[in-house]
Amino acid sequence: MDASRALARIADFATRDALPFARLVSNGVQRTADELAIRMLGSDFEDRLRRVPIVLAGGGVDPFGLDMSWAKYSMGVGAFFHRFYFRSEVRDIDRVPPGRVLLISNHSGQLPFDGMVIVASMFLDAEPPRVVRSMVEKWTQTLPFVSTFFSRCGQVVGVPENARRLLELGEAILVFPEGARGISKPFVDRYHLTDFGLGFMRLALETKTPIVPIAVVGGEEQYVSLGNLDRVAKLMGAPSFPLMPQLLVPGGQLPLPTKYRVHFGEPMWFDGDPDDDDAVIDEKVQRVKATIQSMLNRGLKQRKAIFW
Repeated sequence: MDASRALARIADFATRDALPFARLVSNGVQRTADELAIRMLGSDFEDRLRRVPIVLAGGGVDPFGLDMSWAKYSMGVGAFFHRFYFRSEVRDIDRVPPGRVLLISNHSGQLPFDGMVIVASMFLDAEPPRVVRSMVEKWTQTLPFVSTFFSRCGQVVGVPENARRLLELGEAILVFPEGARGISKPFVDRYHLTDFGLGFMRLALETKTPIVPIAVVGGEEQYVSLGNLDRVAKLMGAPSFPLMPQLLVPGGQLPLPTKYRVHFGEPMWFDGDPDDDDAVIDEKVQRVKATIQSMLNRGLKQRKAIFW
């Protein structure tokens, strides 16, 4: 009898007291997260958000799954790294034209903090503010929870169909033509661009979209990679598995607080047939690659120190 009364009291607490308490805690956590997000994003965040043209479908998300209630928190994290951790210096962001545009950047640093900083700068520093879509690797869709998180934050799997539709909607797309080869390059090859893919140029020609070259200086030193363990990467189904001694040091999992310098170049326009032979397309791609490499070289010469 005593046991049954005890069970009844536990059930009554769960239905009458515990659940409201859990909701109270959840609401408190959300309020705290909102306050932190506003602190990171600035008091004008809501105003900037209202001025971003986003076409929402059913359920309050856009056709690709972007949910601004999720994106707000991811933007808060991006703002922290952009404004406080990397203390990013952004130059000539006003060169980005309105409407559809392809942002083409070098890629580095083992983890995509460079993409996070570019996206944050386009929302927080550009006028008018823009929500940038990043083209992510297909293999990220195999990671638990990651695919949903990426789509809610505006990231899109990098296939031509998705990119074409986004550009038709007038969006800004961030593309890293070096792909996994760029982000996972060893320290000895820092700031030397690897081969560019041709897909972004075919897309630009097909949709008559301007290309804005971007050079990010600072990302190459955030993690020091001695090379890649290709066999381990293959077993894990990942594009690379870098050998980084700093991960063994307490706190080494965070990137080093290098100072980021993000340089936006003049828009580049290209004419031609998107179905031309690879050799013809590659000539145009090499012009973009040479422009970014030149911007990197100038940025490195102007830089006086890595951390300040």
